[in-house]
Amino acid sequence: MRFNKLLYTTVFLLTAGTLTIQAQDKKPIEKKPTEKKTAEKKAAEKKVTDKKVADKNDDDKQVTEEIEVVRPYKPILAEAVKLRRSPDLNDVKTYKARFNYSLTDRKLELNSDIDKLYAQEVAAEKQTEIINNYVKGAFGSASTVLGEAYINMGRSEDFQAGGFFRHFSQSGKLNGQKFNQQQLSVFGRSIGEQAIFSGRINYERKGLYFYGYDDSNPLRNPNPGKQSFNFIEAEAEVVNKHSEDEDALSYAAKINGYIWGDQLSASENSVVINGYLNKRISSFNFGLAASGEFGNTKDVSTSVTNNLLRLNPYIRLQANGIKITAGINFVQEFGTVSKSRIFPAVTADFTIIPDYLQIFGEIKGDVNRNSMKEFSDENPFLNSNIAIKNSIEKLSFSAGIKGTGGPGFGYKARVYRKEITDMPLFVNNFTDFNKFDVIYDFGTMKLLGLEGEVSVQVSDQLKWTGKINVEDYKPASEQYSWFKPQLRISSDLLYNVTDKLGFTAAVAIQDASNAKIYTAAPATPYIIPNPAIEQVVNVKGFVDLGLGANYKINNKFSAFVKANNLLNKEYSRYLYYQAIGVNVFGGISYSF
Repeated sequence: MRFNKLLYTTVFLLTAGTLTIQAQDKKPIEKKPTEKKTAEKKAAEKKVTDKKVADKNDDDKQVTEEIEVVRPYKPILAEAVKLRRSPDLNDVKTYKARFNYSLTDRKLELNSDIDKLYAQEVAAEKQTEIINNYVKGAFGSASTVLGEAYINMGRSEDFQAGGFFRHFSQSGKLNGQKFNQQQLSVFGRSIGEQAIFSGRINYERKGLYFYGYDDSNPLRNPNPGKQSFNFIEAEAEVVNKHSEDEDALSYAAKINGYIWGDQLSASENSVVINGYLNKRISSFNFGLAASGEFGNTKDVSTSVTNNLLRLNPYIRLQANGIKITAGINFVQEFGTVSKSRIFPAVTADFTIIPDYLQIFGEIKGDVNRNSMKEFSDENPFLNSNIAIKNSIEKLSFSAGIKGTGGPGFGYKARVYRKEITDMPLFVNNFTDFNKFDVIYDFGTMKLLGLEGEVSVQVSDQLKWTGKINVEDYKPASEQYSWFKPQLRISSDLLYNVTDKLGFTAAVAIQDASNAKIYTAAPATPYIIPNPAIEQVVNVKGFVDLGLGANYKINNKFSAFVKANNLLNKEYSRYLYYQAIGVNVFGGISYSF
């Protein structure tokens, strides 16, 4: 096979060489130095022409030949020569990569226990700086002066102590329309392993004038008298820490005492002791709440001791969204008046939709201990020798709903009905029209009311709260429940535009009320009303609008401004006592 292929190849080469030699025809070149090429010769020369000059070194002679190509060379091969050797399809070589292995001897662990997890130490985190102290100062129109300070000891979770001080004073355009107030408080709290102890000491002073102004007789009060109140209070409390034990025993005890006095001759002291004991057994709670109120009120011609002892045993069921408390409220009066009373004490709370809707109700009765401290807080323009006696809340009923409507939205609404015997009321004194006496509506006054509260917090930047009270008084002996409005609305708005700038708004709306003035001196002591010598005066309602703004300069300093009674209404909560008109004040606070 190979021999035949070799033979064919040799024959092909010899044939090609012979044909090549025969295809060339050599002609001698005639030298014509001046001969010009004719057009016919140039056309003939368009054929393939190749000049080959061969230099011969013999005797420095040069030989020149002209080779004329008759036709182009086109080799022709036999069909057999064109065949190539077919590849051997069975000759397949496989590529095998070379690998290097490194085997490590390791013992097979057959222990299936969980390994202990060790906590990884992290770098100590820098504690956040706590800014819980501040001082504040402000000045403004209506001779407004504000000074405030709050101090807290710091970061400790087991013990807290601090203090608070505030001074606020204003004056209006009327003669003697001045007011100032100072407050000082020191408090402390200790959290132990079993109980929490807390205590505080408060001091409060109020200074004012009896500036009552009669529009019909401007010269009726040329020299307003001065009045001031001093109040010192101390309180201590112990409460056991919450326990998840179903059979836990919980307890609490608190003692509160105060001394009160005015610039004239009235004085009062009081001590209140409260105790609470509760035993939890499964879903039931058995407990006893007890309290004792001991007090004495003195003036030039009066001295009243009105003490109370309360015992409130109860049993409470709390399970599966139901909370029912049933018990009695035993009240013993002793002192100037001695009498025992028993009232029901029942409360119920049903969860219809957890966190969204709850229904609650209450039936109770109690004896309310009246005091000069409470009266002066409500109306500071009191006369001397105020009559003091307790009020009996015979039967009170209330029911309503409460819950949330989603994150940031809460609501509460309730309707209530009360029956109160000897309800205290304020009336202007016949001799000194700018001072108020306290009378009692002899008999049982009936009150029907509706209360609603709404709180909406869209975000940290926007928060709104609103409250409404609608009350209908049906007095027992008096014509009206004096200075008791039927409608009261209050609302507060907080809006933070940025982290530095925020605004506040507040509005208070009060419906008109009625006041009683005497055309002649009433009987002393006052027993029952005498319409023949009484005149009813309407006290107009009002709208008090306030705005404020706060700007945070940095982490330490901030500025604020506040405006009150923007509508500049000369309204009166009590007859003859107009409120200060529009007033604006501002200042700076420093936190540290």
